[in-house]
Amino acid sequence: MKIYTQVFVAMFQNDGDILLLAAIAILICIIFVLLVMVMSLAGMIGSMSDVAGKATPDMDKFWQKIGGLKPLAQEKELLLNEDYDGIQELDNPVPAWFNALFYGTVAFGLVYLLVYHNWNLAPMQKQEYDTEVFAAQLATQERLKNSPVDDINENNIKESKEEGVLAAGKGTYVQYCAACHGQAGEGGVGPNLTDDYWLHGGELAAVFKTIKYGVPEKGMVAWGTQLTPTQMSNIANFITSLKGTNPPNGKAPQGDKM
Repeated sequence: MKIYTQVFVAMFQNDGDILLLAAIAILICIIFVLLVMVMSLAGMIGSMSDVAGKATPDMDKFWQKIGGLKPLAQEKELLLNEDYDGIQELDNPVPAWFNALFYGTVAFGLVYLLVYHNWNLAPMQKQEYDTEVFAAQLATQERLKNSPVDDINENNIKESKEEGVLAAGKGTYVQYCAACHGQAGEGGVGPNLTDDYWLHGGELAAVFKTIKYGVPEKGMVAWGTQLTPTQMSNIANFITSLKGTNPPNGKAPQGDKM
């Protein structure tokens, strides 16, 4: 029995379906409870119909068995020997569906206790979390090992005049930077990027650093969390290539002349 249980748990553990299995089981229980409640209600209605002489005997017996109810015709036999100011109590047993649900939860609790806490056949939530994190770390290491490392930073960025680099930089610039600095770098909310004046340095490394870390106090976003080093390098090269282009409607100079 223990071997079969281990195989069963391992099967779902390997596929990552334990939570899905639990959700399905809970859903089935909910549907079962609702169904039985409907059956019990139908049984009560059937009992009332029996008194009126309109019920089908076989169907009534079925509903009464499921709901644990007795027909109203037997009400006098169910009266308890108790009387409180004319109020009497019927000795109706607990419905069969309720007993089944109750004992089912008890059985589930015992199985859970044995599987997770006594036999250790399945991992606890903390163990599952640690396993998933470890697997993700291994996958990341494998991916980085088989992929070139994008380690461009403000200390090793290199100037490039290649058309492909500048075209890629322009595309990313238009997507992320043009809203504040203008389509041609003429400036807007942000400063003009085509003149000789710079607020935070106009060298390639300084431009890359400004793009990467931003200037939060002036509303400049730190794009290092959203763009790759290569994308920021391409933008920096594109921006430095704009020097002296003098686009129309250029914003007045800001900062120090470089």
